[in-house]
Order: sequence, then C-alpha cells, then structure tokens
Amino acid sequence: MHTKLTISKRTFMKSALGVGGLGLAAKLLDGVGSPREAYAQLLESGIDEKSALARVKKEGKLRVGYAQTLPWFHKEAKSGSLAGIYYDVAEALAKELEVKTEYQEVSWADATVALRKGDFDVFGSSLFYTVPRALVVNYTAPLWHKGHLAVSHKDNARRFKSTADFNRPDVTFSINVGTREEHVLKVMFPKAKIVTTSGQIVLAAEPVRTKKADLWVTGDLDALLFAKKNSAWAQVVDPSHPFGRGANTWAIRYGDPAWKFFLDMWVDNAVESGLVQQRYDFYFKELQAS
Repeated sequence: MHTKLTISKRTFMKSALGVGGLGLAAKLLDGVGSPREAYAQLLESGIDEKSALARVKKEGKLRVGYAQTLPWFHKEAKSGSLAGIYYDVAEALAKELEVKTEYQEVSWADATVALRKGDFDVFGSSLFYTVPRALVVNYTAPLWHKGHLAVSHKDNARRFKSTADFNRPDVTFSINVGTREEHVLKVMFPKAKIVTTSGQIVLAAEPVRTKKADLWVTGDLDALLFAKKNSAWAQVVDPSHPFGRGANTWAIRYGDPAWKFFLDMWVDNAVESGLVQQRYDFYFKELQAS
C-alpha cells in the first residue's frame, strides 16, 4: 500500500525549529520550492562529509580533470571550446547533480598524480584499464569497451595488411608512454620494437609521419578519426579488426567509497540508458561527415 506523505508549512517549521531554529527554517524555505523539499534537506543523508560527493554538492561544483584525446575529450580547433563523448557525459553528470563544472587540463603523464593530489574530483578522459594504473587510482564502472588500431604511413601500405605483419624485429611501434597500448603491444607483439613519447597521445603519431617509426597504435575510433584528418599520409591498418579490446572509463582517488558507489551506479545507468552510445554515435557521424 502506498501512503502519500503530506507536509504542511506549519509541520516543517516546527521540525526546523527543533533542529536549527527559526533562521534555518526561513533559509531553507527561501531556497527551495516547497516545504517537502526543504524538509528533505533536514534529514541526514549518510554521506561521509569527507567524500568528494559531499564536497561537490556543498560547493555546487564538479571538478573534472582531462587530457585531450579525439573524439573523447578535446578542444575544438576553431573555437577552443571543449567537446567529445566523455565531455558530454561529464556535463550530463553535473546536470543531474545540479552543480556546475570546472575543467582542468593535464598531460597524460601527470594525470594520475594530479588526481591523487586532489586537483580534481574525477579524471574524465578516455582511460583504458591497466593493472599498474589500477594500483594507484580507482576506476569507475566501465563507460565503454574499445580495441586498438594501428596507423601507418601510406608509403608502407603494402608492408602492413593485418596484425599478422606486426610481430617482427624490423617493426617499430610509436606509443605514448604509460598507456595501455604499451602493455598490449609487449604481450601481443613481443618481437617488435617500441619507442615512446610523452604529452598528448596524438604526438606519438609524429614518428610515423616522419618515418622514424612504422606504426602508431591508439584506440579504434581515435585512429579512424586521426587518419581521416591526416589523409595526406596516414592510413589505418585493417580497420575492421581492432585488437586488444579492453574496458575504458573514468578514475577517482582511492579511499572514497561514497563517491565510488555513486559513480558506479550513475555510470551503469548512463550506459544502460543509451546515453554513452548516443554520444558515441553523434561523434562517429561527425567523423564520417568531416
């Protein structure tokens, strides 16, 4: 049986006076739309006051760290405004939390350090799961799963037809240091050589452009987008068959169970409701049209 709860202004005022006095009652009623909403604010939420979740709601601000990766989280070339699949998802999270967003750009090399220092509440870029990384930051539930693709110079088109051509001593990969690709390549193609770069992930494509390396490996959609924008020299090897598929999502600090539980359920709902797929489809359509 469902019982409808009715809270009168008189009942609310009596309750508020009991816990905080007339000033609190007046302040709550002034800031909300009804006695029912104000009454709910008097109840103990049970959220640890030290949690990022409590701080976000108290300050009305969600601090999001990011490192640029097309098309997941990046700055538009012409306007300089932020865009991307995970950017849109972060904006949706803030909207549901009824708070504003504050963004801080970091390099990939400094991302987990800045997160652990407390520079932001969540690292919102496209972050592949790796065990070494999971030992220092706490992943949320997966927002996505994606594989990897290799980008080669068009002059090497005949040399690389599929991943079967990768595991050779005369093949050199270029990747961003500390990424999941580094682990995947060492496991799948142990005979090949690896050179690393730091900074934005896309910088690892430069050695391939200058032919100092043979292949740049990155996320599947990332590779397709990059090759399309750099079609004068870049091409994707066997684009229909991504390899090394893995979980991809956000990260927070360890030691904050309230924030972790909240984000896990929110992320699961965002995935199951179709929000993440919708944003992926939007940017993929843009990729095809560009």
